[in-house]
Amino acid sequence: MTDNTHEERRRLETLDAESLATLQLKKLNQLLETILPHNALYSSKLAGIELPLTSLDALYELPFTFKDELIGESSGSDFAANLTYPVERYTRFHRTSGTRGHPLVVLDTPADWQWWIDTWQFVLDAAELGPEDRVLMAFSFGPFVGFWSAFDAAVARGCLVIPGGGLSTVARLDILRNSRTTTVFCTPTYALHMAVVAADNDIDLTALDVRRIIVAGEPGGSIPAIRSRIETAWNAKLIDHSGATEIGPWGYADRDQRGLHAIESEFIAEFVSVESGKPAADGELSELVLTTLGRAGSPVIRYRTGDLARPSWNSVENNNFVLLDGGVLGRADDMMIVRGVNIFPTSIEQILHSFPHVIEYRITARKDGEVDSLSIEVEDRLDSPDRIAKELQLRLGLRIEVVNIPIGTLPRFEGKGKRFVDTR
Repeated sequence: MTDNTHEERRRLETLDAESLATLQLKKLNQLLETILPHNALYSSKLAGIELPLTSLDALYELPFTFKDELIGESSGSDFAANLTYPVERYTRFHRTSGTRGHPLVVLDTPADWQWWIDTWQFVLDAAELGPEDRVLMAFSFGPFVGFWSAFDAAVARGCLVIPGGGLSTVARLDILRNSRTTTVFCTPTYALHMAVVAADNDIDLTALDVRRIIVAGEPGGSIPAIRSRIETAWNAKLIDHSGATEIGPWGYADRDQRGLHAIESEFIAEFVSVESGKPAADGELSELVLTTLGRAGSPVIRYRTGDLARPSWNSVENNNFVLLDGGVLGRADDMMIVRGVNIFPTSIEQILHSFPHVIEYRITARKDGEVDSLSIEVEDRLDSPDRIAKELQLRLGLRIEVVNIPIGTLPRFEGKGKRFVDTR
């Protein structure tokens, strides 16, 4: 991104469809000319391609990329298979969580990392973050990319950035209070956990200086019940965003909190209908497919993210970037068919979070013969699982077993919550 001012980002958001497509095509051709023939994965996948592409229609004829392809052949190395350059060219090492398979190591060059920082500014614009803000990064500084990139992006913005690695939750709350932090970065799960720990230690979060909480890593930031619960506990605004180690920071919250905008000046977003496998219509449940336009060292072309969304191309708030209505709705491989009803864990979580006395929960999916079945364990201060089961049946049309267990039984999470156990 050659011009990364606030004004330029607002100009990009207001491009009409033709102008945006022209910009995307230019960046795509520049990327392809840079990575071919050096990138072994895409030299093979795109063999015979004629450059430059004359329209984006040519992109849509290219093969998809799947995560399994990025996991290189067994060679004693965990590095992703889509590296364009020798390893010596790279300066950033990050790794996926491995929650859905083998952890994947993704590398970035200095130029790639600057692209991360520049693209992150769309997220920080949505949060209205300024140099006067004091930012607490409430996470451990492991190999997860998300908050390393957030840290550097906030520093580039001129904020005072406070690392929270290696601290207990109580210690983080103490440093948050004493530093007069205005902004917290964490997962939705951890924002809720911090609220519980604060209450247990007689700390009034609503009396602190925190005005906003920026979350990612889980769908919760765009789920109304979860967002409302966090905002009430903290008396602060929740700002969602989305990204992935192998892709980059691709999504940011719209001003009215209806969902996430894809940053279409830096990514080409496609939507594949879950029902038909063809390009999705406006509002249709679909899988998000992304092509990076500014990450030459570790590019992905037509990458099947596995994230489910309902795209909307209706312009809102002077922003023509596609809106994922409701944000990321779940994962394609999490969908269950329970007695003929399509269910995603996020649908259940939305209902569970409407019960303020439910502290923690775990959803377990299993096979009952040839059909899927569900059970839910809850830590419920009221010890009344029947009222939860009735609400689930009313709103989902399904009878689901809900069992109360002692408070403190279920695990707590600092990073991505693992509340959905799939034994199918």
